[in-house]
Amino acid sequence: MASITCELVWLKYLLEDLQIKHEQPTILLCDNQAALHIAANLIFHERAKHIELDCHIVCERTQPGLIATTHVPSAHQIANIFTKPLGSALFHHHLRKLGALDIHAPT
Repeated sequence: MASITCELVWLKYLLEDLQIKHEQPTILLCDNQAALHIAANLIFHERAKHIELDCHIVCERTQPGLIATTHVPSAHQIANIFTKPLGSALFHHHLRKLGALDIHAPT
């Protein structure tokens, strides 16, 4: 979450330099509820000191409303196709969502 937060902040500054206004908070989807709770609540930092810097990066951007974090269930997380072993049905569902086509499929 911290690395994508940095990327989103950079992109927002780039858009501002190009004089493109984007005043709404950017929505950051995450399927890890523990990470969302830690990023939103500074009290959890005492229990997770090894990730404190990452938490502060996300917290500093969510507090003023630059980024809004929200939960997405793992079954709907399309990025899982690249990071986790999935069942055949879910794999093909995510593949269709990405718009990937099998160029070797018979027509």
